[in-house]
Amino acid sequence: MNKKVDLSTAVWVKSDLSNGGDNCLEVAFIDGVVALRDSNDVGDSDAKVLVISEDDYRAFTGGIERGQRNLLLP
Repeated sequence: MNKKVDLSTAVWVKSDLSNGGDNCLEVAFIDGVVALRDSNDVGDSDAKVLVISEDDYRAFTGGIERGQRNLLLP
């Protein structure tokens, strides 16, 4: 996806299972897309953020919800 998204107002969240740790995947839903980042990169202006469509995110998380095991680490 090649959509430029202003992430300056993004509200980032991470899994409740992370127990407040700093080594987590964070997600933000903004401007009709889903942004993903490593929580270790917070504050790093050179850090990369993956931006995907809401449909792609729903397909991925839906596969996990339905038990698609090959989307999970062995």
